[in-house]
Amino acid sequence: FDFRSDTVTKPTTTMKTKMVESEVGDDVFGDDPTVIALEEECARLFEKEAGLFVPSGTMGNLIAVMVHCDSRGSEVILGSKNHLVVYEQGGMSTIAGVHPRQLKTEEEHDSSTPVGGISLKEIEENIRVDDVHFPRTRLVCLENTHNLCGGVALPVDYIDKVGSLCRAHGLKLHMDGARIFNAATATQTSVARICRDCDSVSVCLSKGLASPVGTVLLGTKDFIRSARRMRKVLGGGMRQAGVLAACGLVSLREMTSRLQEDHNNARLLAEGLSQIAGVEVDLLSVQTNIVYFRLTKGGARQLAADLKTRGLLIGAKDDFVCRAVLHYMVTAMISYETWSLTTFSLTGQL
Repeated sequence: FDFRSDTVTKPTTTMKTKMVESEVGDDVFGDDPTVIALEEECARLFEKEAGLFVPSGTMGNLIAVMVHCDSRGSEVILGSKNHLVVYEQGGMSTIAGVHPRQLKTEEEHDSSTPVGGISLKEIEENIRVDDVHFPRTRLVCLENTHNLCGGVALPVDYIDKVGSLCRAHGLKLHMDGARIFNAATATQTSVARICRDCDSVSVCLSKGLASPVGTVLLGTKDFIRSARRMRKVLGGGMRQAGVLAACGLVSLREMTSRLQEDHNNARLLAEGLSQIAGVEVDLLSVQTNIVYFRLTKGGARQLAADLKTRGLLIGAKDDFVCRAVLHYMVTAMISYETWSLTTFSLTGQL
């Protein structure tokens, strides 16, 4: 059983059937009806004007940066633990010629800034003045849910405030919504409401939603028109992509409504792990389907290796911190067994 990520999910039986049945065309020519249906349905859900199917979340985020920051020497404000700067190979700099202004990602629950967010005051203070010495601030990026902060969901009122701040200063707001449906489930809020003030959103379909490939980038019609050009130059134009988009439609129609089950299983696992001597879990951050746990004496890599011999795969970030991610292929019983096997590996007792 694989807890390393929700990206390990395999297509459901329904998805496989829809792939075979899908009507396809050449998407670069705009002729694939299934891709068009996916883009339109996702745009309707988020109440955005248009969508664009791209191969990955990394590409979707990079395209958003390239469109919003369409002149070299532009700058993006974002948190230092944001996926765009930690796990996307510095693409905004190496490819787009855009400078990332990294601010502190909040990790404390007693702060006025929510965990996973960046201070409104710091955002405003770091907007560049118009001076030839400085890059031009063009964009703010948020991540929801926030991976490195334990999968926390950003409060909707916080996103609203960031959106208002951006509008007041003529900036755009992009949402890395790789797990945005998990955020919607956790906050009991529609994805459209969460992203109301976002100028663009990238929506990953291949994590907890179980599609094999793909992200939908959303925004205005003009934004998507420019994004389509950027997708092509990055090598993201696909031909008969309807076989993939068919899975995305199943993701939107069937997989989003079952995410609470993953959240419940994550809570079950987290509470069990927190009872093991020498294991620390920030239960306040276990809001969705991600569980980080810390071994106070180290040995995380060894634990991962031990569990692998027992048929369980987890991630070890370093020698102290492990991560487990819940998804539709992991049941409550498997979560309980994982807690039990972890206990045995660390203490020798069940």
